[in-house]
Amino acid sequence: MAALKQRDLDRLLRDPGIIRNRLKIAAARDNAIAALEAIEAFGSLDAFLWSFVDGKPIVNRWRSPGEVPASTELSDRMSRELKRRGFRFVGSTICYAFMQATGMVNDHLVGCFRHRACADG
Repeated sequence: MAALKQRDLDRLLRDPGIIRNRLKIAAARDNAIAALEAIEAFGSLDAFLWSFVDGKPIVNRWRSPGEVPASTELSDRMSRELKRRGFRFVGSTICYAFMQATGMVNDHLVGCFRHRACADG
C-alpha cells in the first residue's frame, strides 16, 4: 500500500467496488507510510498503539449505553499523535472506536456477559 504511485491511486478512483473518494484513497497510502515509520520507531505498530494504554486494556464499568463516550481525553491524545506522525482520517472518535474494537478499552456494560470475560483477559 505504501508503494502506490499516483497512477495506482487514479486507477482506484475508477474502481466501482470501493469508496471512490480521492482524499480517503490517498490517506490509505499515506497511513501505510506513516505506519512503516511508526514500526521503525517503536518496533511494531502494535507497540506504538498499545503504548497509549501502557500495554494494558482500560476496563470501564458503564451501567447504561448512555454512559459510554464517543471519545475521551486519551483518544484525543492518540488522534493528535497519529496526525503529528502523518496519519490521516484519525479523529478522536475514530481512535476511540479503534480502541474499543481492538480491546484496548473494555466498554462492555457491567451487566453484559462479555464484560468480565474481557476484563479477565
